[in-house]
This record gives sequence, C-alpha cells and structure tokens, in this order.
Amino acid sequence: MKFTSIAQSSLVVLSAMLAPIHSFAAGPQPYCIAVNGGFGTSGGTTFVARNYTLPTESKCTPWSGYTKTGATVILTTGGTSCLSTDSKAMTISLSSADPDYFGGGGALGVDYIQLTRASSTGSFTGGTDQGQFAGSAHQVTCTSGLLSLPDSHD
Repeated sequence: MKFTSIAQSSLVVLSAMLAPIHSFAAGPQPYCIAVNGGFGTSGGTTFVARNYTLPTESKCTPWSGYTKTGATVILTTGGTSCLSTDSKAMTISLSSADPDYFGGGGALGVDYIQLTRASSTGSFTGGTDQGQFAGSAHQVTCTSGLLSLPDSHD
C-alpha cells in the first residue's frame, strides 16, 4: 500500500510539472494579414501581431504589433479583433502611427479589416480592408522577413 501511495504522489508531481509546458506551447503566436498582396509587392501592406491569440467565438482580443508597407516603412500598430458567433468572420480595427510616414501632429492611419473563411476553423482566405491601406485582405503565414525588424526604418 505504501508503494501505491508513493506512485500516486509521484504522478501528481509529474503532472503538475508538465502542465505549464503544455499551456506555454499553446500560447500566443505571430499572426499576419496581407492587404493588396502584402508587404514586398507593389502597393502591398502586411499587418503583424507578434504575440496574438485568436479570439474565441463572440469574443474580442487585443492586437499589438506593427505594419510593414512601402520599401522600408514600419508603423506601430494596435487595436482589437473580434470573432463572430459562428467563427467564420473576424473584424479587426487597427490604428497605426509613424510621424515620418503620416506627418506630425498625431496623425494616425486607421484600418478596418473584415476577414472570412468557409468553416469555423482554418485560415481566413478572403476579406477587405476599408481604411488607410484599402483593398483585398487575407491571413498569410508570418515569414522570417515579416517578423524581422531592422534597426533603422522610416
């Protein structure tokens, strides 16, 4: 009986040690949205959230990151994203700042992105941006080029 008790205690301790590893692995991930073909294409822009958690149905989560546009322009970007009840539509409202790009005086670029997908899971394959960088929008893979921030940019 004493052996069973020790084995059970050991399993409890082992389970407690593994729990944080599992929750860490499921944590926030980079998330990217391309508008007009995305950064690196003529006239394209990509919004990048570095530590993003996709909202659950009928909920909203914060968006924090940057936007890459033009040849060397990086804007500081923040906002909110909300997922529909059926999880097939996501709306992201974003504000971006960069005095060199938008001009001084607190000027901001504002974007309102609506993304859609055929089912309640998977990538958002269609959508539009009705704002500063207006055009077609869709979820894209965050490449190393999108995730790198140069030490000097506009």
